[in-house]
Amino acid sequence: MRYDTPIYFQKVTQGEYDPTTGDYGEDTVDETCVMASVMDTRTETMQVVYGSIKQGSKTIHIQNHYDKSYDSIRIDNKIYRVDYSRTLRNKHSFIVHEVQNG
Repeated sequence: MRYDTPIYFQKVTQGEYDPTTGDYGEDTVDETCVMASVMDTRTETMQVVYGSIKQGSKTIHIQNHYDKSYDSIRIDNKIYRVDYSRTLRNKHSFIVHEVQNG
């Protein structure tokens, strides 16, 4: 297994409320880069996790564990939400799906 793809765990912090304008400031996104093995999710695994075939589903493996809080994972310019996470002895596995920007 090659850990050759950079992924970014994203933590979104909501902007502060401004009482004079009644608006919220811009959200900020903090990213932590981790090298990972990224592959398309197998059909059998999709059946177990989703109950059907889901387009844009990926399986990610990282060495060691990622214990910090995060909201999403970015791979290249695509954002993914975690559907399943499993912590093994020396690695952490995630099954994710792509979030459609709209």
